[in-house]
Amino acid sequence: MAETSNAATASMAPELQTSGWFNTPRPITLASLRGKVVVLHTFQIFCPGCVQVGIPQAQRIYQEFDPDRVAVIGLHTVFEHHAVMGPDALEVFIHEYRLRFPIGIDKYDGEPKGIPLTMHAYRMQGTPSLVLIDRTGHIRLHKFGHVSDLTIGFSIGTLLSEEIDESSGMAEAIPTGSGGSACDTDGCSV
Repeated sequence: MAETSNAATASMAPELQTSGWFNTPRPITLASLRGKVVVLHTFQIFCPGCVQVGIPQAQRIYQEFDPDRVAVIGLHTVFEHHAVMGPDALEVFIHEYRLRFPIGIDKYDGEPKGIPLTMHAYRMQGTPSLVLIDRTGHIRLHKFGHVSDLTIGFSIGTLLSEEIDESSGMAEAIPTGSGGSACDTDGCSV
């Protein structure tokens, strides 16, 4: 799934499948966040685009928006260099970069190798990926690579101001941009 822009055809966001959490006293589920706009940012600690652009953007969103209305969730989803990107390395990374938003560790089915479960469920192309989920739990934006601050700010603001149609549980669509590719300063593809 590269992008979603029509709320009438937007799919429900698959539940996060995690093996651990940082910066939260208990595991987080998307179901527990219904009523909030959710910004899901997936990353790897050795991904240049994640470190230079994606993670700082997620931190800014976390600092700027009301946490009662917008939930920022990080998801460390490792599909390469598994041996050096485990939970201990992630914990040090979170501390060194002073990340404050909740961060889950994408779970594997069995041994850590290949594509993690949440990454697979969302059919992500790589990291960073940004998924914007509306207050009803529907995916409204799904983008691999960098999303400009203006685009994501506008999209979050639009979702916050939308009226939800109680009969359908849906809201109005948000336009999206084009997808990214390759492994460079914008991100690392699978």
